[in-house]
Formats: sequence, C-alpha cells, structure tokens
Amino acid sequence: MKPRFAGFEDKIRKSFTKQTMMATLGASLVSIRPGEVTIAAPVLEASRQQHGFAHAALAFAIGDSAAGYAALGLMDEEAEVLTVEMKINLLAPASGDRLIAAGRVVRPGRRIVVVSAEVEAETGEDRRPVALLQGTMIPACNGRT
Repeated sequence: MKPRFAGFEDKIRKSFTKQTMMATLGASLVSIRPGEVTIAAPVLEASRQQHGFAHAALAFAIGDSAAGYAALGLMDEEAEVLTVEMKINLLAPASGDRLIAAGRVVRPGRRIVVVSAEVEAETGEDRRPVALLQGTMIPACNGRT
C-alpha cells in the first residue's frame, strides 16, 4: 500500500500526541508503515478489570486507534479519520505486562476504509493473542464527514 503524501508518518505522530485517552492509558506508538500502525500500552493497575486482567476497553481503545491510524496513513493529506463502526472478538483473558495492537488496512477506499487490528498480551518474551477487531473508518475534515 502506498501513502498519498510524504508526511503521513509525521501527521500520525502529531495526531497521536493529541489523544488524551492514549496518554491516560500510557500508550505509545511502536511502528508506523503505510497501512499499518502498532500501538502498545502497559497493563496499569487502573486499566484492570475485577479479575486482574487488562480490561477489554484497553484492548478496544488501542486496537481502534491502531486501525484508525493505519487508515489515516493512506488518506489524503487534509483528511482526518473517524471510526464508523468497530467490532471486537475477545479471544482470551488479557493477562500480561502490556498489550500490543497491530492495526492494518484491509481495503482502502476514498469514502470508506476497512480495517482490522490484532491485540496481543505480552509478558517478557511471550506474546499471545487476546483480541481481534474489524471495522470501518471514514475520512473527515475537522471532525465532520
């Protein structure tokens, strides 16, 4: 997949710094490639559910953002990105030190972009899948479609 403009990586990085939710979760950008973005977040005490696992909302939040930024990297320079819909399948309890979401574009389009994200729980060198997301993104200008 090819980006539509040269500065797509900088645009994604600048946009990510504006997401206060990602900052609250301690999330960080791991990698950016055309149509693919990876985000990681530690499993903090504040992001656990009642059994001690990472809350599904953490997996959803970083998966949605990774997939959205993967889409943004293939949109026009003036575009912003909005999620139209997102589905999550929880595969296993998210036990680990951090979650890693690898978002990718499945099918790029001018009006809609189909995306997916795989979320893994990591402990030391060990990783295991905990969630799959699939959704649709649209280009927006100033938060409007």
